Amino acid sequence: MGWFGASIKRKEDPAFLTGRGRYVDDIALPGMLHAVVLRSPHGHAAIRSIDKRAALNLPGVHAVFIHTDLPESMQRQTVPLLVPSPTIKQALMPYCLAKDEVCFVGEPIAIVVADSRYIAEDAAALVEIDFEPLPAVSDCAQGLKPGAPPVHRGSPNNLGAFIPINVGNADAAFAQAAHVFREQIFQHRGGPFFMECRGMIAVPDVVSDTLTIYVSSQGPHRHKRVLLDLMEWADHQLRIVTPDVGGGFGPKGSFYAEYGALAAAALAMRRPIKWIEDRHENFLSTQQERDQYWDVEIAVDAEARILALRGTLTHDAGAYLPWGVVLPWIAATSVPGPYVIRNFHLDVSVAFTNKVPTSPVRGAGRPEAAVVMERLMDRVARELKLDRAEVRRRNFITPEQMPYKVGIIFRDGRPVTYDSGDYPVCQRDALAAVDYEGFHARQAKAREEGRYIGLGIGNAVEATGLGPYESATVRVSTSGKLTVYTGATPQGQSHKTTLAQISADHFGCTPDDITIVTGDTAATGLGVGSFAARTAVNAGSSVHLASAQVAQKIKQFAAQMMEVAEQDVVLENGYAKVAGSDVKRSFREVAAVAVGMPGFSMAGGPSPGLEATSHFTPDQSTYSNGTHIAEVEVDIETGQVTVTRYLVMHDCGTVINPMVVEGQIVGGVIHGVGNAFFERLIYDDQAQPVSTHFGEYLLPLATDSPSVEVLHMETPSPLNPLGLKGAGEGGTIAAIAALLSAVENALEPFGVHIAEAPITPQRIVELLGEHALGRTR
Repeated sequence: MGWFGASIKRKEDPAFLTGRGRYVDDIALPGMLHAVVLRSPHGHAAIRSIDKRAALNLPGVHAVFIHTDLPESMQRQTVPLLVPSPTIKQALMPYCLAKDEVCFVGEPIAIVVADSRYIAEDAAALVEIDFEPLPAVSDCAQGLKPGAPPVHRGSPNNLGAFIPINVGNADAAFAQAAHVFREQIFQHRGGPFFMECRGMIAVPDVVSDTLTIYVSSQGPHRHKRVLLDLMEWADHQLRIVTPDVGGGFGPKGSFYAEYGALAAAALAMRRPIKWIEDRHENFLSTQQERDQYWDVEIAVDAEARILALRGTLTHDAGAYLPWGVVLPWIAATSVPGPYVIRNFHLDVSVAFTNKVPTSPVRGAGRPEAAVVMERLMDRVARELKLDRAEVRRRNFITPEQMPYKVGIIFRDGRPVTYDSGDYPVCQRDALAAVDYEGFHARQAKAREEGRYIGLGIGNAVEATGLGPYESATVRVSTSGKLTVYTGATPQGQSHKTTLAQISADHFGCTPDDITIVTGDTAATGLGVGSFAARTAVNAGSSVHLASAQVAQKIKQFAAQMMEVAEQDVVLENGYAKVAGSDVKRSFREVAAVAVGMPGFSMAGGPSPGLEATSHFTPDQSTYSNGTHIAEVEVDIETGQVTVTRYLVMHDCGTVINPMVVEGQIVGGVIHGVGNAFFERLIYDDQAQPVSTHFGEYLLPLATDSPSVEVLHMETPSPLNPLGLKGAGEGGTIAAIAALLSAVENALEPFGVHIAEAPITPQRIVELLGEHALGRTR
């Protein structure tokens, strides 16, 4: 095992650094036309009529597609819901193009196809649509009140789903509690805002009646499944390819309604059609995450040990349910985190609004859950005048309790059972690394100087490695080349490096000797895609198992060729060698024998070919964990927050490549900085988006981003052959909680309490002013 565990350089970087990355918009095909998606300007409206004559008369325009121009199968059915749940009350999904009603600003109404994007844009402005504006719902809590206007005409109410979560007897525990504290927390809507916007090219083959689609996505196999349903096609008629992807963060895993319409347009035109989302569209139509209203209570005994937690969560689904109730379910079930909570009751209401649909963004509800739990822990410490770290220590699940049954059912229908981890040591070592014991003295000295510094703690547990499986086929071609094919679809996570590291150790070669092929439904028939920190566990385990099988087959064939015992064969640098001698056969020679010779029997020997496929199927999630420590300084005059130090102690089980894990953690923390301090997607009371560009929606710059220190723990998971856990989201999950805690700690002399995210400089000044006003009264 020479490569597994090493911080080797990424295989992906040479192409990216030399401009040889290949994204959807880099693809140019003969005869290709360009499309623009005409989107709704209204939060809610009926469509009375559409007149496309003026647009069609513009030179260079080839077609304008509306709902009635789509194939019958697309007119008849909405986009399929891939993740149904019995908790869903109204399984509302969009048509590929709006039929007679639009339910959010940005909903696709028409596809304009022209010689160029510029002409298509001009033509889209000429399409005349007669709208009947309807009342819109902008706030999810208001939308659930009696008398609220319906988000969809004909709906009895705006309740999309109701999820009751109940463990133990929370009410009985509250009745005997020494202390009860309540928090009302609001977490604001934000977006993914990747560097590369969404994009798609549909390429019909009129000879074979097939379609190839290039799409910037996180799961081409799921896209294929949806399109096959919408088009009522056979499997062989559709191929989905995902080239390089410039960021995904979750929403690129969804199938969007316009994808179906674009596919239909290409088939009708019998020519390739390209659509590239511009940044304005990205703000209007790419799925977002949250809003969430939490109203929760915590019950503790006299020693600050948690007896129970109960409350409600109101979650904004937007206009449709593209991921069912996955997001609110994860948020709700992640609340306990690393703490022992025997009694837990949470009623989750999923509300429709006339806004962009919500789906998982990096962290997928877990950051919101961590904010709630960690705010409660800080509240208990403050009220009982105890050290914040000590309150957490008293409530940690211990290694001796592993595997620990939380008592909650997760989104996959399985009980939440933590497989391994040492939460007390994780926090202890993180605090020691930042000299927590000395912080109070540093804080007191800073206050004497008129400076306000604070330290925040965030702990979180993350379900990773979600099923159902991920595919991997390992093949040695007759040229001797090693290739791994997988359904995993990277968007910057270094899959081609880490999967090659796993495979290389089986073959005695370097990772550079192995080609990793991802995101092509023609290369591997089954796949799920990359999301929810699942690739290392599932694809990694599949690559490990398939590589072991192929390596064994090489030894079997080579042993016969060299007339030695199989156990005497070792693999090294592209050769099968007899240990301790110069006798060897190249992989190329072995592969030629393994595929057989026409007319000659291979009966009685190994099965033909140097190839194996594995679909590692986890029994349950593996659980990563981490402790985040944030130190900040707050300017009380301007509200400006400077993150002066940030440390993460992270445990993702056995580490494949420490450098890659560190990169994922650092990127996740910066994502959390944006969520905590900057990112606000504001809508007015008619569900019109107000934040529609980066002048109004702020992202953290390099000057806002701390230098993140990453320390590794390794408690291997017993649930997969390599002891792996996911690492893609761990940097984000506890970040918001730690940063809010640090700001509140800095402002402790002013009595400021923070129960919202993000917390902007303006809002900090407002909170300081409210406290000052309260004191004068």
